[in-house]
Amino acid sequence: MTRGGQGLARVAVVVRAGAAPLWWLGVLAAATGALVPGLTGRRIGVQAGAALFLVAMAVVVYVRRGRYRALARAAARAGRHDVLQDRAVSVRNWRRGHRWWLLLAFLAALGSAFAAPAAGGLLLAGCGAGLWLKAAWIGRLERADEVLLWVRVDWLGRGAGHPSGKAVKGYRTTGIAAGDAAPGGARRRTPALV
Repeated sequence: MTRGGQGLARVAVVVRAGAAPLWWLGVLAAATGALVPGLTGRRIGVQAGAALFLVAMAVVVYVRRGRYRALARAAARAGRHDVLQDRAVSVRNWRRGHRWWLLLAFLAALGSAFAAPAAGGLLLAGCGAGLWLKAAWIGRLERADEVLLWVRVDWLGRGAGHPSGKAVKGYRTTGIAAGDAAPGGARRRTPALV
């Protein structure tokens, strides 16, 4: 970065990056797993999967909320020479950094169908839904303070880190119109004002 600036990625975008792959891999694993009778039978497997879906979603939504709030409260204003990373780049970096974990989770969800049909896939889908809800919660924080939250790219570590990990020392903020992602990390429907 020039003149001491840092590369910054949107916190909500990084959180949201795993939502779609986890959701769709989970749905695919659950649908495929439902075809296998399994040890418990389909009915029990699906019921157990529904319970796991709700538990996983709640855990993902609520875990580390205090850390996110603390980092948001202590956030400093981004500098003039800081470089804001595009939404697509942040998503691609996260997914590249986690591709093997996603593959292993999918294979484990498929394999679990022989014990409890659809349960592993619904657990995976619950994690994806939880990430969407957590990104939406971060978006509400951003709207309330009328700022966007950013994290230094080097603290994320090759796309494999997460924006509330130990390596993250603090967030940066910009105005609500900065970057190409809306509060919560969704794609902006209207072009950002510069």
